[in-house]
Amino acid sequence: MRKNLRYLILLLILLFVAVNEALNKTRSTSWENPLWVRIYAINGDGREATDSYIDSLTTRSFEMTEKFVNREAGRYGIRIDAIDVAYNGRLQSGPPQPPSGQSLLKNIWWSLKFRAWATYRGWQSDSEAGDVELFVNYYDTETAQSLRHSVGLQGGLIGIINAFADISYNGSNQVVIAHELMHTLGASDKYTLENLPIHPQGYAEPYRNPLYPQQKAEIMGGRIPLSAQVSKMPESLNQVVIGSYTAAEINWPIE
Repeated sequence: MRKNLRYLILLLILLFVAVNEALNKTRSTSWENPLWVRIYAINGDGREATDSYIDSLTTRSFEMTEKFVNREAGRYGIRIDAIDVAYNGRLQSGPPQPPSGQSLLKNIWWSLKFRAWATYRGWQSDSEAGDVELFVNYYDTETAQSLRHSVGLQGGLIGIINAFADISYNGSNQVVIAHELMHTLGASDKYTLENLPIHPQGYAEPYRNPLYPQQKAEIMGGRIPLSAQVSKMPESLNQVVIGSYTAAEINWPIE
């Protein structure tokens, strides 16, 4: 009986989350007003070099993300600025990191904890809340050669980004931020397990002739396809577009 009660409570919580996220998606992708995107920085490794990098951050550090989304929104006929990005400063501690495995239950439990953490943090904060809140964990390049996968909760309007604390990575960091932002608005990944963009939805120019090499990446495809088997990371959002499949997912008009 007690076990069944726990399952019932979990199902009710999941139902509430699903309904809330459906309402969030409808509201956030109506594009009647700009979405307020607020970014927070966290020292992910506790190193002084990471602290120094975070100290240098301002809202201007993330303006390329704003310009990119608003530029692409204009291409699809959105007549207002789609997003307004601001940097809300440093947090002393970050959200719970997602589990490393593929366990469905562990991922569900983590997503609930992340939502609870974000809600509680918002209650305790004096800073202006955003429609979308992104938490960026920074790591010193001297000790971090690779980073854990970043996560944007679809419909949850919150995301965790793992980024390098180095000015030379500013461009690629913002590609990841924009990618996870799209996830929070309902966009899906468009690449294979081998990190190759899926044709046609993961290509910036899916009907280019010749098809290869592509000149840009589609934001949810993640990479620039050079051939059917080879692709490369874009260096900045200047090498990225939002394709029609992704635009449809976030409710931008498609002709």
